[in-house]
Amino acid sequence: MNITNKFTTEGFEAVVVGAGHAGCEAALALARTGIRTLMLSLNLDSIAFMACNPSIGGTAKGQLVREIDALGGEMGINADKTALQMRMLNVGKGAAVQSLRAQSDKHAYHAQMKKTLENTDNLCILQGEAAEVLVQGGKVCGVKTTFGEIIPAKAVILATGVYLQGSVIAGEFRQNSGPNGFAPATELTENLIRLGFSVRRFKTGTPARVDGRTIDYPKCEIQEGERDIYPFSYLSDGVPQKQRPCYLTYTNERTHEIIRANLHRSPLFSGMIKGTGPRYCPSIEDKVVRFADKERHQIFLEPECADSNEVYVQGMSSSLPHDVQRDMYRTVPGLENVKIMRYAYAIEYDCIDTLDVYPTLEFKKIEGLYTAGQINGTSGYEEAAAQGLIAGLNASLKLRGMPPFILRRDEAYIGVLIDDLVTKGTNEPYRMMTSRAEHRIHLRQDNADLRLTERGRETGLVTEERYARFLERKRAVERIAASLNERVSPKRCGDFLQKHGFPAPAGGVSYADMLRRGISVQELCEEFGILEGERPDDTDTAVIDIKYEGYLKRGLEQIEKAKKLEDKKLPADIDYEKIDGLRLEARQKLNKIRPENLGQAGRISGVNPADIAVLMVYLSLSRK
Repeated sequence: MNITNKFTTEGFEAVVVGAGHAGCEAALALARTGIRTLMLSLNLDSIAFMACNPSIGGTAKGQLVREIDALGGEMGINADKTALQMRMLNVGKGAAVQSLRAQSDKHAYHAQMKKTLENTDNLCILQGEAAEVLVQGGKVCGVKTTFGEIIPAKAVILATGVYLQGSVIAGEFRQNSGPNGFAPATELTENLIRLGFSVRRFKTGTPARVDGRTIDYPKCEIQEGERDIYPFSYLSDGVPQKQRPCYLTYTNERTHEIIRANLHRSPLFSGMIKGTGPRYCPSIEDKVVRFADKERHQIFLEPECADSNEVYVQGMSSSLPHDVQRDMYRTVPGLENVKIMRYAYAIEYDCIDTLDVYPTLEFKKIEGLYTAGQINGTSGYEEAAAQGLIAGLNASLKLRGMPPFILRRDEAYIGVLIDDLVTKGTNEPYRMMTSRAEHRIHLRQDNADLRLTERGRETGLVTEERYARFLERKRAVERIAASLNERVSPKRCGDFLQKHGFPAPAGGVSYADMLRRGISVQELCEEFGILEGERPDDTDTAVIDIKYEGYLKRGLEQIEKAKKLEDKKLPADIDYEKIDGLRLEARQKLNKIRPENLGQAGRISGVNPADIAVLMVYLSLSRK
């Protein structure tokens, strides 16, 4: 395709289409690794916009944020700078499922990220809409905007969020729109279909925002933040000491009666909404129908920002008509006289089938074209940011002539996320959960930097400052572990152990042995005066590794077995139709997904162990 045009903007190697959480990480990853990058946004006021809950992290998502940070990304830093409240979730459960969560200042998060982007070398930001991805000889060669501007580039990352043919719905009302009244992207979908993408329609939604001055807070349960926990980023010095509370309340039978009486007016049940919605974040009307036996549902009242009275009503996402919403919200304790500032709505949008995408997030049919975020069928800021980082890094590495960057399932939650998308696909908005990670005891949030910062440094994204902090922390964890493995004489620890219900030891006992018996590290520090001056987060990592040593060892053995399959590469030009012994379904799935190795092939839905055995025989014969 000839891309010469009198309105052509030269000078960029990569274009990122979209400026949400995926687009921001992609653009920063490219620019920070020396790639001249243009980020194209429909509206500069929507950069890093939090269209739904202004929060970062949460169960499994906190792990993603810390992994993004460990690799040199920006989300964790920005979340720490703009947090209104921070809490550690699941502290009463095992270390594998504990996750950090921050309630963010919506306005500050946007402003701070925009400032970071604007002041990043090699990065330019342009307000405009992409109308066409330009392709020549099977390779991407640029982007054309709706203004007719041609922007030549060797790599393009599509991070369009929920804007592709976005349509907002509430009751009988439907309007072509992006979230929060922003304009939708109306030109690109047809172009993507022509390029060979399989496009489907998904749906998500958001609850109302209400005037905090009209909430009767004494009727709700206060949820304070925590100040003695560590932040998302290893470049941050700590969590905010001045935090704002959130509040907990519940729906009741009267709420549910109003919803049930108006289901015929719900576009979710009337058939007006065609897109597939998120199973793990349903609307309140969907919850009332699906969980009819539940007498109440949790509702969290969370501040949107420090300079506004708007409060986010988490747990009451809805697409019911506005009059029904008003009556429904006012049945909730604390909200009897509430004034709604922004009504809830559902939004439908176009996204793609990620089975057409490589683990690098590059589109299989066009070289240099990548996708990241909700265009890939995911939901959540954290999932989007993780994909943006990986897409940006791989585009950068390709432009620099370096090997691709792919994380395995045993290396990171990011690896699990992307492997699920490109191997299994998704028929509904995908959300990361700890249960998806089979090696989650290894993939804890506390050890993200120990797992990934060396990998990030190889790509050129990890700065010297970050790497120096990483080395300091690594030495600290090793030092603490060595101290805890020191043995204590029977005379010195006998009374202490007996006080905790254990018999006096015949020989020396290490502090690590006492930890495994259920004695807390705090008690050990108080009794024996150890670990003075050590950071709590460094201590936590060392203690967790000691307490879960047996599980970790067995997990490593499983990982090594799985890696043997991952190491068995499948030829890129293999024709599965010609392999005798493969079932028809397996042939079809393998030809469509084109797995890179036997491990990925074995995770494809429709490919069973017998099919893998056939492939192993085929590989052994073809190498003779």
